[in-house]
Amino acid sequence: MAVAEPSRTGSPPRVLLLVYAVLLTATADGALAAGGLSIGINYGQIADNLPSPSRVSMLLRSMQVSKVKLYDADQNVLSAFLDTGVEFVIGIGNENVSAMTDPAAARAWVQQHVRPYLPSTRITCITVGNEVFKGNDTALKDSLLPAMRSVYQALGALGLQGQVNVTTAHSLDIMGSSYPPSAGAFRPEVVPYIQPLLDFLSAARSPFLINCYPYFAYKDDPAGVPLEYVLFQPNAGVTDPTTGLNYDNMLYAQVDSVYAAVQALGHTDVDVKISETGWPSRGDPDEAGATPQYAGIYIGNLLRRIETKQGTPLRPAVPIDVYVFALFNENLKPGPASERNYGLFYPDGTPVYDVGLRGYLPPMDESDATRTAIHLLALIALAFVALVLS
Repeated sequence: MAVAEPSRTGSPPRVLLLVYAVLLTATADGALAAGGLSIGINYGQIADNLPSPSRVSMLLRSMQVSKVKLYDADQNVLSAFLDTGVEFVIGIGNENVSAMTDPAAARAWVQQHVRPYLPSTRITCITVGNEVFKGNDTALKDSLLPAMRSVYQALGALGLQGQVNVTTAHSLDIMGSSYPPSAGAFRPEVVPYIQPLLDFLSAARSPFLINCYPYFAYKDDPAGVPLEYVLFQPNAGVTDPTTGLNYDNMLYAQVDSVYAAVQALGHTDVDVKISETGWPSRGDPDEAGATPQYAGIYIGNLLRRIETKQGTPLRPAVPIDVYVFALFNENLKPGPASERNYGLFYPDGTPVYDVGLRGYLPPMDESDATRTAIHLLALIALAFVALVLS
C-alpha cells in the first residue's frame, strides 16, 4: 500500500489527518466494547526500560485490550488513555494506606487522581493496598478497612459512588484450606479482618479480588501436581467429594475455594474476581516449569476459556473475570528470576511467547510524518484483520 509523501513543511498531509481520524474512531469506546478482548492486563512499571505510556496506549489499543489494571494512579498513564474507552483499575499502594484513613486525605487523593480523568478515562475501580494480609504489618492490616471506607466516602462526596468501586487485592495465602474447593476457608487469624471487609464489599457492591497462581503450586511440588491440571490441558480432573463438581484445572478450583470461604462467612452476594494470574517464562534453576513453552500454554489456554465466557463449576453462568499478570517483563522487580519474567512482551514490544495476541508498539521517534502514517495504517490494518476474524 502506498503511503503519502510527507509535506515539505513537516506538517502531515491531509490523508494522514484522515487516517488519524479513522483510527480515533476505531479505538473509541464503542469499538472497544464491541470487539475488545474480555481479558484484562496488569500494567506494572517496576523497570527502567519500559516504553512511554503513550506508546503503550497504542500497543494495547492495537491489541483491542479493553481493561487495564495499575498498581498506582500514574497520571502519565491515565492521560495517555484519554478518550480511548479502555477501562482502568487504579491503586493506592500499601505505603499510602494508613494516610487514607484520614477522610480529608482520601478526598484529596480522589480529587487529584480520579475526578480530573472522568469520564474521559474510564476509571471503574480503586484498589486500596495489595496483598496486605500476606505480611506481618499489623498497623497496615488495621488501617486497611478504615482507608477503604474513607475512599468510598470520598467518592460519594464527589458524586462518584456507583461509577467507581473500592476494594483491595488479596494473595491466595489468606486461605487456610483450599482443597477440596467446597472446604475453602480463610486462615483463622485473618477472619477478624476479612469478615468486616466482606460486609463492606457487600454494602458497596464491590468485588473480592484474589491473586491466583497455579504456577506456585506446580513449582513447589512438580512431581505431585499434574502439569496438565495447571495448564488447562486435557486431564481427568479432580472431583469435589462434597459437591460432586469436577475441576479440570487448578485455577477454577482456587476461585471456587475462595467462593466457599466467602460463603462460610455469610456472604453469597460478593463476586470473586481474579486480579492477577500468570506464568513466568524464565526462572532460577530451582523454579520448575518457568519456561516460555509452559507460559504460552497457560496464557493461551486461559485466553481461549475467557473468550468463550466460561464460568467455574460452582458458578457456571458467571464468566470468570481475569487480569493477566503482566504486560511487560519488569527488570527491577526484587526476588527470584521468575518475578522479572511474567510479561507477555519484552519492553521493545516483542512477544515473549506466541499466544495469538498481535500488537503494535510504535518506535520512539514519532516526529516524522511518514513514519506516523505507517504507524496509523498498521493499526487500521490490525483492526481490520480483527474485524474479519471476529
